[in-house]
Amino acid sequence: MHSGNNWGGSFEIINGAESTTEDERSRNMEWDRGALQSQQQRYHNNLDETQQSWLLYPQETKKKKYVDFGCIVCSRKALKWTVYSILIAFLVIALPTIIAKTLPKHKSHPPPPDNYTLALHKALLFFNAQRSGKLPKNNGIPWRGDSGLQDGNDTDYKGGLVGGYYDAGDNVKFNFPMSFTMTMLSWSLIEYNHKYHAIGEYDHMRDLIKWGTDYLLLTFNSTATRIDKIYCQVGGSLNGSTTPDDHYCWERPEDMDYRRPSISVTAGPDLAGEMAAALAAASIVFRDNNAYSKKLVKGAETVFAFARESGRRRTYSRGQPYIEPFYNSTGYYDEYMWGAAWLYYATGNVTYISLATNPGIPRNSRAFFVTPDRSVLSWDNKLPAAMLLLTRLRIFLSPGYPYEDMLRMYHNVTVLNMCSYLQEFHVFNWTKGGLIQLNHGRPQRLQYVANAAFLASLFVDYMNASGIPGFVCGPKFVLLDELQTFANSQIDYILGKNPMNMSYVVGYGTKFPRHVHHRGASIPHDKNRYSCKGGWKWRDTRNPNPNNITGAMVGGPDRFDKFHDVRSNYNSSEPTLAGNAGLVAALASLTSSGGFGIDKNTIFSAVPPLYPQSPPPPPPWRP
Repeated sequence: MHSGNNWGGSFEIINGAESTTEDERSRNMEWDRGALQSQQQRYHNNLDETQQSWLLYPQETKKKKYVDFGCIVCSRKALKWTVYSILIAFLVIALPTIIAKTLPKHKSHPPPPDNYTLALHKALLFFNAQRSGKLPKNNGIPWRGDSGLQDGNDTDYKGGLVGGYYDAGDNVKFNFPMSFTMTMLSWSLIEYNHKYHAIGEYDHMRDLIKWGTDYLLLTFNSTATRIDKIYCQVGGSLNGSTTPDDHYCWERPEDMDYRRPSISVTAGPDLAGEMAAALAAASIVFRDNNAYSKKLVKGAETVFAFARESGRRRTYSRGQPYIEPFYNSTGYYDEYMWGAAWLYYATGNVTYISLATNPGIPRNSRAFFVTPDRSVLSWDNKLPAAMLLLTRLRIFLSPGYPYEDMLRMYHNVTVLNMCSYLQEFHVFNWTKGGLIQLNHGRPQRLQYVANAAFLASLFVDYMNASGIPGFVCGPKFVLLDELQTFANSQIDYILGKNPMNMSYVVGYGTKFPRHVHHRGASIPHDKNRYSCKGGWKWRDTRNPNPNNITGAMVGGPDRFDKFHDVRSNYNSSEPTLAGNAGLVAALASLTSSGGFGIDKNTIFSAVPPLYPQSPPPPPPWRP
């Protein structure tokens, strides 16, 4: 009986051939073995490779092209290249990584600071050198000591008027430019606090600002709601005076032994408006110190109320022989706009923004006359800064009615001011060396240049933060890069890229003024006391100053790019608080330390949502 299995059938046939001979049996076995192998091969070919591998009969001895891993089958060639690739990858990638992780770790060095950062560190030291009063232990200027400790003894104010800053190379304290200085420093710190943090100068800046605002609070009754006078100056000189005073004598502040009168005024919206701006701006800087910030706001509101009283509306310097020759004010409507804008940012009180956008202010200040002089920021003219500060409100908050019309006009004039700084429009003269002439070629020109560079750079940052690539100057669309180039070029000129190859910032670079018109810097710190006339030999010597007043920006070159490093030529070689404040602000805006751009929000911390509330109507204007 056949089982149906070919292997079994063949077996029965073999066993059934009993009568065959031995030779026949051998031949039949060979035939059956061949048939069996043929049958096995056909069966084997019908199985897949995995099934074939299960069979136990002898396999081909020829080298296989494939390698079987059970569930995965791959060619030997592919396996070889895979192994080689893994080995190479280990040698190239893994091994270096393992070695790197086992080596001692070293901190990477930060990139070197840019030139603006280096100059900024030095520029801030100038204010340390100008401090009056009892100095902190870490003042950082070894040739300076306590001074002016008797200031204000001729007043009825308890504690007198000790502190503050000397204005320039003399030993006079002027509130008007000092207040402007504090406003500019605060504005710079508010916009670029991240940069000051990055370079380690944030606390230093706050300390410098507080030194100034603490003094300003001493010069009037800052705890009252209404005041009737402000002490605006300590020390000074009368023209042509031959009696010992701050100009006739050449003495270190520490050695002053002459009378220093405290001068007060009972009117002065320009002075009071600038003081209000300084205190209000500083209150934003110190918002993390609630008690001090409120004190500053209270003082700002009190002094601004003094500025707004109708019976006190005349310039603070009128008829003041100790003031007029030095810091004569030409008007006060710009300080109304400036002070009101800062008070609005500090308090959120819409009364102040209503005042800042009252049509009477630009009309009386002639803000919209668009003359070249009105685009030049200085301690006397705040219009371009005030309009830029209010343009900021329009750009980022867009408050709408009833402020929009006036803010749009401020914005338009601000753009025109920026256009005036570009050489191609021929609004101002320029030196052959590339310095813009913003004060009709008169001396002390660098302070105006630094201020313009700051405004231009800040405007560029406002536009960049808004995603606006440029602005229109007449028929031309000006890209922001062009205005930024102006700002950089002017500060670069000040730092040494000029025909004299001289840095006009003391201590920056290798070539800078050595005969600075400055009493403290020019007299040796040798423990000797030099009298009023005894100091003249240090004033008149041709020798360099024994003390470098690091960071001081001097008056600068003439309109032919020439600079005469002579101590007696104060128009060229004397530094000032206001000029150096503009320099600090410009350097902060230009440095790449801490990244680019501004802090958009801090200045608006106290500004309430403008919708849907209805602001009060503007107060009636009283010319």
